[in-house]
Amino acid sequence: MMTRNQIGDETVTPNSQQTSTDRSTLLRKCLKKKKILSVINGIIIVILIITITTVIIKTKTKATTLTELSTVPIETTTEEYTTTEKFTTTADNPTTEVQSKPKGDKWKQHGITVAGGNGEGSKPNQLSVPYGIYIDDSKAILIVELRNERIVEWKYDSNNGQIIAGGNGQGVELNQLDTPMDVVVGKEKNEIIVCDSNNWRVMRYFGQSQTNPQIIIHKILCRGLAMDKDGSIYVSDIAKAEVRRWKEGDTNGTIVAGGNNPGNHLNQLYNPDKIFVDEDYSVYVADSTNHRITKWKKDAKEGILVAGGNGHGNHLNQLVNPGGVIVVSLGEIIIADTGNHRIMRWYEGDADGSIVVGGNGQGERSNQLYHPLDLSFDVEGNLYVADTMNHRIQKYELCTE
Repeated sequence: MMTRNQIGDETVTPNSQQTSTDRSTLLRKCLKKKKILSVINGIIIVILIITITTVIIKTKTKATTLTELSTVPIETTTEEYTTTEKFTTTADNPTTEVQSKPKGDKWKQHGITVAGGNGEGSKPNQLSVPYGIYIDDSKAILIVELRNERIVEWKYDSNNGQIIAGGNGQGVELNQLDTPMDVVVGKEKNEIIVCDSNNWRVMRYFGQSQTNPQIIIHKILCRGLAMDKDGSIYVSDIAKAEVRRWKEGDTNGTIVAGGNNPGNHLNQLYNPDKIFVDEDYSVYVADSTNHRITKWKKDAKEGILVAGGNGHGNHLNQLVNPGGVIVVSLGEIIIADTGNHRIMRWYEGDADGSIVVGGNGQGERSNQLYHPLDLSFDVEGNLYVADTMNHRIQKYELCTE
C-alpha cells in the first residue's frame, strides 16, 4: 500500500483513493471527538470557576480581615467635629478603670473559653466580633459586640450573656448602636460609657436598665475609651487622629495625644485604637496603623515610643495593628498584638517585648488566637482576651507557682 499520493507522472491508484477516504473519515471522527472533549473541558472549567469563586466569597465573608476591622468608614466633611453640649457627670466619687496588678508574671498558655465560642451569631450563648471588654470586681464581663450592635454582660460562670445596651438592630435611635467599639464603667456611678463609633457619638447608660440613655459626646469617630481617677473620660478619635480628655463641664474637650493630622511622627497618631490612662494621667495609645504604642505624659506635645515602632512584622521588637493596651505596673505594658495573634509584654525602655500568650499562629485551638483586639484582668490577676475573629472571650489563669 502506498504511504502517500504521488503528484506527477504517476496516476493515483484505487488503493490510494481508499486510503485517502479512510483518512478523511478518521480525521472527521477525530475532529468530532476533539469538539466533544473541548465542550466537556469548557463545562468543567466553568464549574471550577464557579466553585472557586463561591469558596473565596464565603471565606472572605466568614473571616473578616484585619484591614476591614481596623478601618471604619470615615465620612469626608469639612465640619468641625466637636460637641455642642457640655459633658457632665452625676458621680460624687468617680473611680477609674485602672487594672488590678497581677500577682505574678506568667499565665497558663491554654485559654478557657468563658463567653461565646459557639460560632458567630446573635443567640444568648454566641458573640459576633467582640471588640472590647471590661471585667468588674465580681468577674462579670462586659463585651462590646461590633456586628451584633450591642453590649452584653456575661456573669461569672454563666453560659449566656444578657443584653444591657443596644441589641435593637443597627440604627441612630437612642436604644440602638452602630458599630460599637469600646466600653468603660464608672464603678461608683453605676453607669456604662459606650463608644458608638459609626453614629459618631459616645453614649451613657445607667445600670442594666438602659433607662434614659444619653449622648454625652457628639460628632466624634471614637475607637477607644478610658477613664482617669478623677472621672474624666478619654476618647480616641480616628477621624482626627487624636485623643481628647473630657472633664465635667467641658464643651470641646482637650487634646492630650495627637491632633496633628495622621502620620508617624512622635507628635502624630494614625488610627488610634484602645487607650489607657495611668495614675499620673499619662495616656498610652495603641497607635494601630503605626504598629506601635506611644505614651503621652500629662501636657506633653509629643509621645514617647514605648513598644513596637519597628515596622510591620512578627519579630519581638515589632507589632502589627495593636489593639488593647494596659499598664499593670510601673513601666510594664501588656498589649494585644492583633495582627500577630498574640498578647505581648513590654517593659518601658526595652528594645524587645516577650510573648505572654498566643503567638502560635492564627487559629481556634486553646493556645491560639485570631485577631485579639482587647484585654483585661480580673481582681485575681487572671488575663481575659477578646479573641475577636474566633467570636469568644478567652481566660488565661495566672500561674501560682
